[in-house]
Amino acid sequence: MSVATSLKIPAITARHRGLNRADICDQNFIEYVRDWEGRVRSAPQTDEPVLPGSACTAADFLDLFESQLISRHLDLMARVLRVRNKVFYTIGSSGHEGNAMVARLTRHTDPAFLHYRSGAFMAERFRKLPGMDPVMDSALSFAASKDDPASGGRHKVWGSKPLWVLPQTSTIASHLPKALGTALAIEQAPRLGHTLPIPVDSIAICSFGDASSNHATAQTAFNAAGWTSYQKLPAPVLFVCEDNGIGISVKSPGGWIERNFSERRDLDYFQADGLDLASGYADVQRAVEHCRRTRRPTFLHLRTTRIMGHAGTDFEIEWRSIEELVRVEAGDPLLRTAAIALESGLLGKDELLARYETIRANCFAAADEADRRPKLEALAEIIAPLAPYTPSAVKAEAERNDYSDKRLDVFGGEQKLPENLPPRHMAIQINQALHDLFCKYPEALMFGEDIAQKGGVYTVTKGMHKAFGNKRVFNTLLDETIILGLAQGYANMGMLPIPEIQYLAYFHNACDQIRGEAASLQFFSNDQYRNPMIVRIAGLGYQKGFGGHFHNDNSMTALRDIPGLVVGCPSRGDDAAMMLRTLAALAKVDGRVSVFLEPIALYMTKDLHESGDGQWLFPYPATDQALTLGEGRVYAAEADDLVIFSYGNGVPMSLRAARTIEAARGWKVRVVDLRWLVPLNEVFIAEQARGARRIIVVDEGRHSAGVGEGVVTAIVEAGFGAIPLQRVVGADSFTPLAGAALAVLPADSDIVSAAANLEPLH
Repeated sequence: MSVATSLKIPAITARHRGLNRADICDQNFIEYVRDWEGRVRSAPQTDEPVLPGSACTAADFLDLFESQLISRHLDLMARVLRVRNKVFYTIGSSGHEGNAMVARLTRHTDPAFLHYRSGAFMAERFRKLPGMDPVMDSALSFAASKDDPASGGRHKVWGSKPLWVLPQTSTIASHLPKALGTALAIEQAPRLGHTLPIPVDSIAICSFGDASSNHATAQTAFNAAGWTSYQKLPAPVLFVCEDNGIGISVKSPGGWIERNFSERRDLDYFQADGLDLASGYADVQRAVEHCRRTRRPTFLHLRTTRIMGHAGTDFEIEWRSIEELVRVEAGDPLLRTAAIALESGLLGKDELLARYETIRANCFAAADEADRRPKLEALAEIIAPLAPYTPSAVKAEAERNDYSDKRLDVFGGEQKLPENLPPRHMAIQINQALHDLFCKYPEALMFGEDIAQKGGVYTVTKGMHKAFGNKRVFNTLLDETIILGLAQGYANMGMLPIPEIQYLAYFHNACDQIRGEAASLQFFSNDQYRNPMIVRIAGLGYQKGFGGHFHNDNSMTALRDIPGLVVGCPSRGDDAAMMLRTLAALAKVDGRVSVFLEPIALYMTKDLHESGDGQWLFPYPATDQALTLGEGRVYAAEADDLVIFSYGNGVPMSLRAARTIEAARGWKVRVVDLRWLVPLNEVFIAEQARGARRIIVVDEGRHSAGVGEGVVTAIVEAGFGAIPLQRVVGADSFTPLAGAALAVLPADSDIVSAAANLEPLH
């Protein structure tokens, strides 16, 4: 009879009906060991199987058991200290301790993106490098101490820079796309001649729960992995589904994970018993070795259970029967591990219980020490890793132009360099700037829907594929979530991704890949990990209503609400080129995640006031010219009768309206192009408002959710709230099709009308 089937469900007593299931599980273990009466074998040597036929040696087993005990006692400690406000996180790993096998059978240089029930995985991975202490490091994290080496006290996350565990707060599968992206980056880097920060045969590990596997974000990762595999492209990702049969309180149908994943032809399926180290070890080993050898996406279905509830505040007794809870608790994997230890003769009862109590004492001692360590208090200290910015280094990098030979080769000679050509419109200058960036940064990649041979929907990337090849410029499947997941993976491996989201409306499908994942990594890793990127998004409106809402999206608020993100929005071609250089420098120097918001309606715009005037064509700026983050552009700087603040499409609109207003009212009008939407440069805005007699804020966003509120707030908070002010904004509406779109969006005439509504100063 196997260890697993020898466990008995105890009779239900008054103690079992208690509310504190953590105490019950703790006592269950102690009583199980104390009362164990099985047959004891001759103890194996360290390199012999722990039980006959097992792939797990005695040495493997003892280390794994210790890692499981560390994980369990960290859970128990957190439950006790939570009520004393000493610990601030109680989602535990109890029942999932079998994931220690995954850690033991992989390398510490295999990037890991972990489910929150990964305490045993972390304890085991800590063995990979000498001198590391999983108990103290975890205690510091539980206590939100700023000495926490993973996040600096910003969150309870499993993470470690030396162990290649990237900290994250993902709970519902949002980490799966970037895990797949990292696996693809591992394979692609050598083909580009890029040196990886990890061995070339590394694999990416990604763990998650059975309930999370149903999430759309998880499904898009599985689909993309299969899509990649179908094309015979290597993607060495190990998806570890830790199946405990329940998601908070919603049970997974029995057999659902196996049914859903075992027959996918392009996702190789393995099963392992995570409740039994002796029997499960070989199956975990096979899955890991298969992934590393074949470089194919691999799905490891790891059987687990969940005891002690979802978190410390989850009183399961209120919604599960006592009989069910007792059955679940009888399947505690630590009971099975204890039985193996006793049956194998490796440990006696007294020695086993002594180890159990010693680890308990170590966890509480570490918690006491962690509680004495300093906490984050000052705002500046808390947000320091969120948006690092070193202006002098960024400026130097943005203006660096030591790649002239490569430019000559790519553009085809001196006379064909863009700065030697006539002034051009924005689409061409963005294209030229992208060519320059690819010359400057051999690690740069660009990808998205239709951007390669076609050159993008608006031909903005025309010629890039021909100039730099399919390894650096390539099409993806039609899935914005995966596009942004790929970007994170490439960035994790030291490359400079420039993904394209075809329209701003499509970004909303995948916003959390930036908001919850990419832009949060520096913050939650205390700037130990960075995933720099430039996300190109075509957006905004004014295409004579072509395509309706999905092609005329003015919802910038979704971007402005992302902490740490940089958003630049040029209104003219030369600014676009210089802005791209700055964004690339911010990525390379400070690891920043940025969005380059390209106004579609201005791509091909050549004229400003009259047809054929060519006043919206500009010379290409020399390669040593770049913008400063937050730096705006000012037209008619000395004019102060009226100051108009705007960006994107609003800038040429404001310039046209300014000419009309000057002719009609005799005012001198200054137009201020913000250029940078996140972060708004409040000092610059205040400087432009100072001395103004009247102000108009032209915002093509919506009335209740745009950019203009931030501009008005900056003006008022700077003490200029008494200046007569009008907003010209879009309506709170989706953008309709055809000419109706122009009724929803601001127009030149609206700016002129706003000026008429401003009362003159007395």
